[in-house]
Amino acid sequence: MQENSTIRLFKRGPTAELRLFVFVVLSLSLLVVDARWRILDPARQAVSVVLYPFQRIMMAPRDAIEHISSWSDAAALARTEKEALQRQRIELAQISTHAAQLATENEQLRRLLNVADTVTQPSVAVEVFYEPPNAFSHHLVFNKGSASGIRPGMPVIDEGGIVGQIVRVTPFTSEAALLTDDKVSIPVQVLRSGLRLIAFGGNVTGKLEVRYLTADVNLEPGDILVTSGIGGLFPAGLSVAKVDHVNRDPASGFALAVATPLSHPERHRHFLVLRVDVSPPESAQEEPSNGSQAGQ
Repeated sequence: MQENSTIRLFKRGPTAELRLFVFVVLSLSLLVVDARWRILDPARQAVSVVLYPFQRIMMAPRDAIEHISSWSDAAALARTEKEALQRQRIELAQISTHAAQLATENEQLRRLLNVADTVTQPSVAVEVFYEPPNAFSHHLVFNKGSASGIRPGMPVIDEGGIVGQIVRVTPFTSEAALLTDDKVSIPVQVLRSGLRLIAFGGNVTGKLEVRYLTADVNLEPGDILVTSGIGGLFPAGLSVAKVDHVNRDPASGFALAVATPLSHPERHRHFLVLRVDVSPPESAQEEPSNGSQAGQ
C-alpha cells in the first residue's frame, strides 16, 4: 500500500533573528580580520575592478557637467584676460607716446633756454594755445598776453630763429603772425655779403620771398638771411631763412629770391617772445610860434 505523502506549500528555514545574528557576527569577524590582517586585500581589489566601470558610468554626468563648466569658465577667463591685455597695450602705447612727447618738449625747452641766454632782450616763454583754422593766414595763438608783458609788434623766436610777430593781444592770450604770412615783412641781411634786404611772406606755402631785387644782385642759393636790426623791432643777428633759389629776369632787370624759414613753428609748442620796445616814437615838440615876441 503506497504511503500518502503530504505536500508542503512553504519551506521553513532559519528565523530572521538567527540570520541577523549570523550576519552581524560575520560582519564583525570581517572587520576584525581586515583590521589585523591583509587577507581581504585581493578580494577588495577584485571587487573594485568589477565595480569601476559602473562607477565611471554613474559619475559620467557629473564629470561632463564639470568639464563644460570648466571650459566655459576658462573661455570667459581667457576673454577677460585678452581684453585686459588689449587695454593694457593701449595704455602702455599712450604712456610711451606721452613720454616721447615730453622728452621732445624738454629737449626743445632746453634749446630755448640756450637761445634765451644768447639774446640780450628779456623774453617770455609761451605755449601754443591753439591754431586758428584759417587757410588764408598763418597765425598761432599763445597762452599768455598783456598780463605777462606781451605787446603787439614783439618778435617770436625758437631755437631755429625768427618765428613771427605778435599782431594781437588780450590780457591772457596773444596772437602771432608767422613769417610765411603774406602780411609780415622783416628787414634781413645776407650773412655772407652783408647785403640788406626785405623778406616778405611768400605766395608759396611755407616760403619767404625777397622782392624788388636787381638782376645782378649778389645773392645765391644757400645764403643765410639774418635780421639786420633796422627798425628796432627785430634784434640783429637772429636767423631768418635760407635761400632756395633766385629767379632772375634779364628782360625786366629784376630778380626774386625764394627762401625757407629756419624756424619750425609746426613742430614745436613752446616759443619765446622777445620783450623789445614797441612803443611808437614820441612826436617832436612843436616849435615856438613865429608870432611870439622877441626879447628886447
